[in-house]
Amino acid sequence: MIEYIKGKLAELNPTYAVLEAAGVGYEINISLPTYSDLVSKENSEVKLFVTEIIREDTHDLYGFFSKGERELFIMLMTVSGIGANTARMIMSAYNAGEIRQIIATANVRALSQIKGLGPKTAQRIIVDLKDKVLKIDLGDGKPMENASPSDVLFPAEDSPIKSEAVSALTMLGFAAAASSKVVDKILKASPDASVESVIRQALKML
Repeated sequence: MIEYIKGKLAELNPTYAVLEAAGVGYEINISLPTYSDLVSKENSEVKLFVTEIIREDTHDLYGFFSKGERELFIMLMTVSGIGANTARMIMSAYNAGEIRQIIATANVRALSQIKGLGPKTAQRIIVDLKDKVLKIDLGDGKPMENASPSDVLFPAEDSPIKSEAVSALTMLGFAAAASSKVVDKILKASPDASVESVIRQALKML
């Protein structure tokens, strides 16, 4: 069981990071809030708390900036029908503090806005986790609405923001054409939006 990996952040995009530790590069799946925490730290030493998902045909690592986020991710996967990719999507649509509040206050509507989560699944999450989620210590997690000062902003047309957002959404399982159309719409309305803000909005529109 790996508790955490500490090493140089060799590569970063909104859905995964590569940490180089002791000469080995670990590809680690990440959520959008973790990406936001890492975006200014490329080529610096960072530490991610990880959980391993081991199946017959895959061995994946999921990493988080804090133990509390990892605990929430693992807790979401205890709900019937919620796998690692769905749990990561939930944690990319809202930050950990918002998810805790949504579940604790039984906000079915907010959960149902996430792609792939209908009202029944949202209700199941709330029933299973409502009493457990408030026990998670999330520390001082920052709200996703506050873009990092280090975020680099670009014009909407043919921008790195669009390319990165569409790439991340495609890796999360959405069609490239639909993702591109939604990202264009978001960037037309908010040309200065950061990549994490664009992805977060797109997850609620696709």
